[in-house]
Amino acid sequence: MTAPTARNARAEATARLPHGHEARVLEPSPPADTNPDWFADDPTDPSDASGTVVTPIPGEGITWGEIVATHPDLAGYATDHWLGAHRRLGELPAGYDEGRRHLHQLAFYAIAPKRHAETGKLGLRYTHRGFGTPFFGAGEQVRIEENLLVHQQGEDVRSTPITTLAAATHFLGISYRDVWFDGFHDPLDPVGADHHLNVEPAVTDALGGWFGFSTSVLEEARRTPGAEDVARVQLWPEHFDPAFEMGSSDRGQRASYGASPGDDAHPEPYLYVAAWGEIDRSDSYWNDTNFNGASLSYREVLAAADQRETALAFLRCGWERLTR
Repeated sequence: MTAPTARNARAEATARLPHGHEARVLEPSPPADTNPDWFADDPTDPSDASGTVVTPIPGEGITWGEIVATHPDLAGYATDHWLGAHRRLGELPAGYDEGRRHLHQLAFYAIAPKRHAETGKLGLRYTHRGFGTPFFGAGEQVRIEENLLVHQQGEDVRSTPITTLAAATHFLGISYRDVWFDGFHDPLDPVGADHHLNVEPAVTDALGGWFGFSTSVLEEARRTPGAEDVARVQLWPEHFDPAFEMGSSDRGQRASYGASPGDDAHPEPYLYVAAWGEIDRSDSYWNDTNFNGASLSYREVLAAADQRETALAFLRCGWERLTR
């Protein structure tokens, strides 16, 4: 693989567009978002644009799909970054479950704590073919690329192979701690500072593909007309899933809408709607007995003729049931 380089996803996407167009993307981009109300940033937000917005979100400018139709040379970039001209998800590689678990350990015990130590915030985001922090401080980001832990500070980029949590936290200049934040309801059980983390590039790529696909879907779903109290999409380090919440708690309509890469009860990724209030278990939509809600399996997504529309329809079904 080539050595990691400094990233600014929004700027690099804008540089590919026709003059006068400004990109909105799914990945974190500098400058750091210092809004105290949110755990993560919002790289899709078009409100500060100074040109014609090209966005992955229908209804907020020209979509990437529309601009690819007139500028086909942009198709490869849009596809690779889950912005438009969407590719299909494929079969998971060998070793996915172990690799996913070890990347979860890294996210929870090294990457999120680094950002939290600097800012008091712990949300993560999808990054190109992986995941990482939003930008913080003076252009700082921590992310995963293939089997490397990457630390960017401005234009300076360092990386190290993934080995153990002790090595990862030392590389990031923080101390390894089994308990680094007291606010988690269900923190991840640690494997230990010196446990070898086995992460193959193919697993990181598959995980990044799931996070890119699902972040694209979730960002569109959170624009549901009439929705109340809509949160931002963030990748929660304790559950290792991108998700957002929306709906009125007072009326029993609030739920979390997310995309797990897999867990103890689900060996493969799945989409979910987790209701905060009561649900009607006689309705076959509410099919998951492991939590208060519904799930759509990776197998069902893979088999769909239109994977993205199937995922969106599943999430919208949950919203409709909770609000009708």
